[in-house]
Amino acid sequence: MGNPKAFLEIHRQEAGYRPLHDRIHDFGEVEQTLNTRERKLQASRCMDCGVPFCHWACPLGNKAPEWNDALYKGDWELAYRLLSDTNPFPEFTGRVCPALCEKACVLNRFNHEPTTNRENECAITEAAFREGYILPVADIVRNGKKVAVVGAGPAGLAAAQALNLMGYTVTVYEKNEAAGGLLRYGIPNFKLNKAILDRRILLLEQEGIKFRYGEAVDCDDTFAEGFDAVVLSTGTPAARDLKVPGRQLKGVHFALELLSQQNRVLAGMEFAKDVRVTAKGKDVFVIGGGDTGSDCIGTAHRQGCKSVTQIEIMPRPAEGPDDPQNPWPNWPRTLKTTSSHEEGCTRRWNINTLEFLGENGRLTGVRVQEIDWQPNPDGGRPLMVEKGKPEIIKAQLCLLAMGFLRPEHPQYAENVFVCGDAASGASLVVRAMASGMETAKRINEYLTK
Repeated sequence: MGNPKAFLEIHRQEAGYRPLHDRIHDFGEVEQTLNTRERKLQASRCMDCGVPFCHWACPLGNKAPEWNDALYKGDWELAYRLLSDTNPFPEFTGRVCPALCEKACVLNRFNHEPTTNRENECAITEAAFREGYILPVADIVRNGKKVAVVGAGPAGLAAAQALNLMGYTVTVYEKNEAAGGLLRYGIPNFKLNKAILDRRILLLEQEGIKFRYGEAVDCDDTFAEGFDAVVLSTGTPAARDLKVPGRQLKGVHFALELLSQQNRVLAGMEFAKDVRVTAKGKDVFVIGGGDTGSDCIGTAHRQGCKSVTQIEIMPRPAEGPDDPQNPWPNWPRTLKTTSSHEEGCTRRWNINTLEFLGENGRLTGVRVQEIDWQPNPDGGRPLMVEKGKPEIIKAQLCLLAMGFLRPEHPQYAENVFVCGDAASGASLVVRAMASGMETAKRINEYLTK
């Protein structure tokens, strides 16, 4: 390593967010970047720790010590080559990954100041695009076999890229009007500018991958017979619903109804007034304390909401940085405050939703109940018990952000391979990409055995 003592002399420095009063008025990316000198200093903190747990923690097996060292020494091209050896789309994970590698970083165990791997990989990739290090792979030797990829989310795109580079003729079928899956239609532009997606899709097209949009494919035996192999990467399309009285009221929506529509509006699509989901001038109520709920908060602010309340049925997480009830290597259940939370939000935990209230068919409020969790004498899931009296929270827009149901699949033909969230249920972008790459290897083994 270039500076083996850097971790003792240089503290972790994050780029941070754009000023709140500035970012709240647009959908531009909220995260800032460090200058080249500061970024190289942050990379220098990645010490020669002997056993880099970041390798193990990353689903892609990214070689953070190697590309951090190259970045520190100023060899941006080598840093990108090392990064792209394991990560097909580091510009995506550099923006939206929760950085499992940083939770496993030895410096996180040492003083809770892990190396800024996520920001570093984003900076490396942007420099690679800017300097022209990333070019479409030319003269790929075709092997005469055809593979279909159904679903153009991160898993499907990763599988398509890997198979294409192996020499297969790849066709990607996508039911929506553009590729990206939840990267495009779930994650707001203020976290991932869609020009970043378009740039990568153009590269994949230049490398020979064919995209067919607006085609919802039924992956039956007839379809599978037309290809040597099929990748089914359709994600988790069914959101978890909340079956309580008043669910049918106008103003109660799944989170993705708001998020996907807003992203389409920013892409130039127009919606009639009666189908437009907007928070403008409304009291917004978000059910679900995860990242999707946070994305709803940030979107609601940018649309001009009056107020936002977010509830979670589970207890408030520990303040951190440690979680005594859930020590490493488990994921720490600590309180997470996002850029959207900083923009203004009432957050409450241990709250159960009882009923949606309305007038003339429109939502006016939500009746909720504070609850508590008690140990189950029979073991298993703790028991939910009421605590206090029910109350009514005023709301004209309620967004359900409670996760997604794991899809069930029929028996497919032998040459059909399921990957990503379609196989595992809702998970992380980085895990979906890893699943896509692993599926590509399995298909190659299947077709060359």
